[in-house]
Amino acid sequence: MQLNRIFRYEIPTAVEFGIGAVNGLADHVRKLGGRKALIVGDPGVVKAGIADRLSGVLRKSSVPSELFSDIQSDPDIESVEKGTEAAKSSGCDIVIGVGGGSSLDTAKAIGLMLCNDGHIRDYVGIDKVPHKGAPVIAVPTTAGTGSEMTIWSVLSDRSHKVKLSVGSAFNCPDLALCDPELTVSLPPQVTAATGMDALTHALESYVNKATQPISEGLALQAMKLIARSLRLAVVQGENLQARHDMLMASLIAAMAFNSTRLGLAHALALPLGAHFHIPHGTVNAILLQEVMQFNVIGNTAKFAEIAAVFGERTVRLSEREAAECAVDAVRMLKKDVGIAQTLSDFGLREEHLGFIAEEAMLSGNVPVNPRKPTLDDLKQICRKAMN
Repeated sequence: MQLNRIFRYEIPTAVEFGIGAVNGLADHVRKLGGRKALIVGDPGVVKAGIADRLSGVLRKSSVPSELFSDIQSDPDIESVEKGTEAAKSSGCDIVIGVGGGSSLDTAKAIGLMLCNDGHIRDYVGIDKVPHKGAPVIAVPTTAGTGSEMTIWSVLSDRSHKVKLSVGSAFNCPDLALCDPELTVSLPPQVTAATGMDALTHALESYVNKATQPISEGLALQAMKLIARSLRLAVVQGENLQARHDMLMASLIAAMAFNSTRLGLAHALALPLGAHFHIPHGTVNAILLQEVMQFNVIGNTAKFAEIAAVFGERTVRLSEREAAECAVDAVRMLKKDVGIAQTLSDFGLREEHLGFIAEEAMLSGNVPVNPRKPTLDDLKQICRKAMN
């Protein structure tokens, strides 16, 4: 470590984690001063009965609530507007986000807009939100995005075909209420994609230029949990130990990248998701091994360590050979969990690579990537991920 380097680590979100944790929801609402809650969940969460479970827990303790579920898989800024209006018109003073990243990102943004003027577009970027929002409790039902811990809400502006990122410490939930039991009903393909998203968070944070001792420890532990449990969570969805490990991995990977940002997989994922509607976890899974291959020479020692985390035999290998094994390990993991799509399957063609690379180059994840890319490098990464 560079002894003359100053770094900062801050997480304003409290965490309550464990099977049955959601049963204490009403007490947490009261502790945060909430009188009436807006439950924000996507239609899938409603269909699975999870939103009803939360409202039932609140009802038993005489805490009133309203449900807002007008949320798409890529949450739109219009959902934030509608949700904010729903909260104001029904007198809700606390927001409970339940679901995956789409629901949680929307809930966090609604919380912000209950106490800040203007439009959510006004706060795109980093540290532009002037005031703390209404209290937010985040209840994740997927193990991938880590939105329950992060400063970020990623929202779609469909009229302009772009994704917008709002980043602020004020955007962190007050409480992450993490109950592994809520993830048991996730289908295998969603478990796989969200798990690969969590891996991408941990890995990109671990190898990038902004890494620091606290984030490194978190990222390393997240990768260990994913290496041992993602396959089991996919093929044995009822396995509570695997579900516990994956939800914990997602949580602490988010705690890692919250302070470091990420890398080229996420830089490319935003424009690819915005223009070709590729689910976020899936696009990261498709890109990750190609980004790793590009980055190996930028942080060879770290990639060699990742190979060991995944159980690769590296004792008699050179550092570079061991680092290459990390790429192979992630390639095998992706295959084992059933992610076989390519970027071509979602409509990406050679003529699209120019504007995708140009948009990706604007990401704040590019400067911290361990190897500086050119536009041609980004095109080549996508090109390889098309096959």
